[in-house]
This record gives sequence, C-alpha cells and structure tokens, in this order.
Amino acid sequence: MYRSNVLVCGGTGCTSSHSLLIAEKLKEELKAKGLDKEVNVITTGCFGLCALGPIMVVYPEGSFYSMVKVEDVPEIVEEHLNKGRIVTRLLYQETVEEDTIKSLNKTAFYEKQKRVALRNCGVIDPEKIDDYIANDGYAALGKVLTEMTPDEVIQTMLDSGLRGRGGAGFPTGLKWKFARGNDADQKYVCCNADEGDPGAFMDRSVLEGDPHVVLEAMAIAGYAIGASEGYIYVRAEYPIAVKRLQIAIDQAHEYGLLGKDIFGTGFDFDIKIRLGAGAFVCGEETALMTSIEGRRGEPRPRPPFPAVKGLYQKPTTLNNVETYANIPQIILKGAEWFASMGTEKSKGTKVFALGGKINHTGLVEVPMGTTLRTIIEEIGGGIPGGKKFKAAQTGGPSGGCIPAEHLDIEIDYDNLLAIGSMMGSGGLIVMDETDCMVDIAKFFLEFTVDESCGKCTPCRIGTKRLLEMLEKITKGQGSMELLDEMEQLCYYIKANSLCGLGQTAPNPVLSTLRYFKDEYIAHVVDHKCPAGVCKDLLKYAIDKDVCYGCGLCARKCPVNAITVTDYTAPGKKKPAYEIDSDKCIKCGACFDACKFKAVYKG
Repeated sequence: MYRSNVLVCGGTGCTSSHSLLIAEKLKEELKAKGLDKEVNVITTGCFGLCALGPIMVVYPEGSFYSMVKVEDVPEIVEEHLNKGRIVTRLLYQETVEEDTIKSLNKTAFYEKQKRVALRNCGVIDPEKIDDYIANDGYAALGKVLTEMTPDEVIQTMLDSGLRGRGGAGFPTGLKWKFARGNDADQKYVCCNADEGDPGAFMDRSVLEGDPHVVLEAMAIAGYAIGASEGYIYVRAEYPIAVKRLQIAIDQAHEYGLLGKDIFGTGFDFDIKIRLGAGAFVCGEETALMTSIEGRRGEPRPRPPFPAVKGLYQKPTTLNNVETYANIPQIILKGAEWFASMGTEKSKGTKVFALGGKINHTGLVEVPMGTTLRTIIEEIGGGIPGGKKFKAAQTGGPSGGCIPAEHLDIEIDYDNLLAIGSMMGSGGLIVMDETDCMVDIAKFFLEFTVDESCGKCTPCRIGTKRLLEMLEKITKGQGSMELLDEMEQLCYYIKANSLCGLGQTAPNPVLSTLRYFKDEYIAHVVDHKCPAGVCKDLLKYAIDKDVCYGCGLCARKCPVNAITVTDYTAPGKKKPAYEIDSDKCIKCGACFDACKFKAVYKG
C-alpha cells in the first residue's frame, strides 16, 4: 500500500515534451531516497489540459504540477514527497490560493466538464488491465452476457439516445438493430480510429488513456449483433495508441475477456488491429472496410449499407472510438442516466479537441447543449493577447465556420447543421481577428483536394476547380461573377459526390461565404485582405515619422529589402528606413521585429 501516488501524463502531447523521462527520473530519485516502496509512479493517459504539459499530479493531495521539467523532479521529490511541503511555484497557478490548494475539479477548465468517454483518461495506467477492472472495467460485458439478451442490449442503446460521435450522428442503437436483423454465417464489428481531421486528437487520447473501454464496447456490440470478430482501424501515425491497444488485447486474452467462451457463456469474440496509411478518405466507413480487406481505400456506392454488406460483404456495424467509450457506462448506469444529459435530440456528452487561437489548448468533454461561448471563454480561457474572437471551425474540413454572432449557440448535432456547420468528430479550431476567412476556406479545401481518392468526378475535378477559384480570389484576380460561380459549384459538388468527403468538402467555402462575404468582396473589389494574410494582396511599408532608425527591421530582413533613407523625423536622432516593395518577399520579419510599430501592412 503506497502513501502517495504520482500520476504522470503519458499521452502524445506530454510525451513529446519528455514526460516519460520525467517518470523515469522520478523513479530514480525515489529509489535513491528510499521512497520507492512508499510512493507509486503511474504513467497515465491525457489529463486534457495539454497547453500545460508535461503534467504531474500527486495524490492524495491532488497537487497539479504543470510544465514540469526533468530538472524539477529532485526538488519535487525532496520537498513534497519526502518532507511533505508542496512546491507551489511549480503548481498550475489557478489551483494556488492564499491559504490552500484548490481542487483541480474547481478550476475553470474542469469545473463545467462532465467526463464519460474520458472518465479513465489521466486516472488509470492504460497498460494495466487490473487498473481498468478496478474502475468497473468489463463489468458491463459481464452484465450483458449473463443478464441481457442481444435485443435488450440494442433497446438500451436506442433508449439512451446515443448517436455516433464520428460525424453525422446516426443513432447507434438503430445501426446495431439493422446489423442484427440481417442473417449471415459471419458478422463483424469495426472501430473507426482513423481520425484524420486537422487538429483532432479525441480518439487518439481515448486509445492512449483507456484502450480497454473500446475492447469491452466492441465485444458488447458483437454480442448484440451476433458477430464474433472485430477490427480496429487505427492510423499508423498513432504509435502510442497502437502499442497500448495491442497490450490491452493481449491482456484481455490472458484474462479470458477476449477469445473463446467469454465468462463461460459460450460467446466468442476476438479483435484485430489494422493500420491505416493516413488517407483521410478511409475515415468514410465503406472506404475503411475496403482498406481492411487489403485493397485501395475507396468508398463504395450505398446502398447496400454496411449493415447488409460491409466488411468482406458480410453484415457489419462500425462506430468510432468515442462512441464505443460511452457504451460500458450506459450498460452499467442505464439508458435513463445517459439520456438525462444533453439536449432533446442530442444526448450525453461530447469530447472536443480545442486548438487554434485559444489559451487552453487541449481536450474537453461537456454535456451536449453547452454553448460555444462557455467552451471558448470559460473552459478554453479565451483568446490569447486580448484579441477578438472571429470564428470557430467545427467538424474539420467537412464542417463550417461559426461566426461571433452564433457564439451563444447550444452545441448539438441539429443546431450546428442549422447554421451551416456540423459536429464532425469533435475538432474545434478557434480563430481571431488576425485570421483571413478566405484563406481559412482555401486551407481546408487544399486538404480535401489532396485527400480525395479520385473515384468520382464531382469530387476529383470539382474540388480542384473550387480551389483554383479561391486561389484567384486570394491573388486579387477574382470577380463578383466568380463568387456566384463558386457558390453554384459548391452545391453541385455536395449533391453529386459519391461519399461524405466530397459531399461535405464545400462546407468551409459555403459557411465563410455566408457569414464573411464582406471579406470576399474586399479581396475581389478592393484587392485587399482585411486581415493582412493573403500575401499577393499585402504590402509592407514603414511610417518614416514613427521610425526611430534603430535598423532592427533591416537586420532581420532575409533579402536586404530595407535600406536607410536621408529623412530624419522631427524629434528623432537617426534617419528612417524604407522598404523596397520590388525586393520584399512579404515574410513579415520586419513587422514582427519593430518595437515602435513603425512597420505596417495593408
């Protein structure tokens, strides 16, 4: 029995900041001081507050150390773990009050969260099955196999209102019901862990922090639909997730929780991992199944739907990681418990990956119906540098940009669709006043053009033409007629593309046209980028009356485009500088370097 437990984040974000070295250093220091039998070091999954990594939490005190360095470890061991004196200067400062240390759950980042899918992330060692079992792990599987019929399991999913967390939000119970209703000699359960949206890392964090929850949920799905085999399709760029998944599968086999005759009920179920090569289109269910079969990942026409002919042309059900992560808790706590959270048509919670122009970059889980303002301003800590919020992109390349006028929208599937966006897998990219919305639309379209599989003409050719139109606009070569043509092309691509990639690719263009058309008009009519982002419409200059002649801008210029003039402004001691616009490459180095705001762009 240990008197203290030290939890060190072992998620990808903190690992990249050397958290595993911190864990090793902790063990060395504790052993050197003879404390290794009193203090336990546990490597966990993501705590969520990624902006403050590497993260270390000491229990029972709950002391939350943030941005820890390897060289900080000896002090923490000596002062806190040996002498019992918390090192307050290394704590997350919001937890430090005048006469006490505030609980992490009372901080702005965590207070309004409700962790269901992420309940074990940052709590257990994901590489130890006993930790998962100690937190009710596999109890849900035992319950369904010994107390429930497959139809009762499906009805529980239907009653809970759980909708797929991977994109369109299709009811999970209905998907399982369709697959169960089709007889076949073999059925399959698949898990979509491909997660290709830029800025999205929700599924990765669940796999890294709580891999057994996905295995348990897939086995429950297998029992419900009558399947004996499952496949987890995970991108190869997630090495920590892949490693921990394989460890979890091996441990589940060892404990008899995967394989033959689980819990002595005669139910057989096994799971295999398949690695994806990073193709975004393989996030589409039929393309994913084609890839698992060993063929090029391209979507198939639907119908027939996977519930009829899926993997290897057999009835198949597919859900993403976050969807599965909710299922064991629904079984144990009941459909009513889950349905009590969220909105009328969107039940439960949703995990979001907060990124972009936000103070608290990280992973959050909130009840459906939480406002965008709450997520950005309260949980996310607002916009850095006192900048103004401009837009939030939800749903990645398939979603749309939500403007400030909808900052108080309650986030659920239907509300987002109504304003031209979508939930998607849960990426939430925040933009401020320095972002150009035309450039943002171009960025996402460049991504979808690169990721199109090329199977259907509307997507293969249409998105390319759409991108060319956007490039013209950002170069000041557009026209008002071009804006009309671009909008018409968007609707054509949406209506005629084979799969969800092409059908949703125009969404960033349509949403920015809808809410930020004035920026498009400025690019087309005035040949100006209001945000000063589009280089072809940008010009850097120096206000000679403000310039102090320090020459820092000239020293920073990589192409020697800045030279001194003969003009000395009144009250200044040195002559001002000027920029040769013919030589300037518009890198912005001079603008960033100037301490007197003499360099301006327009």
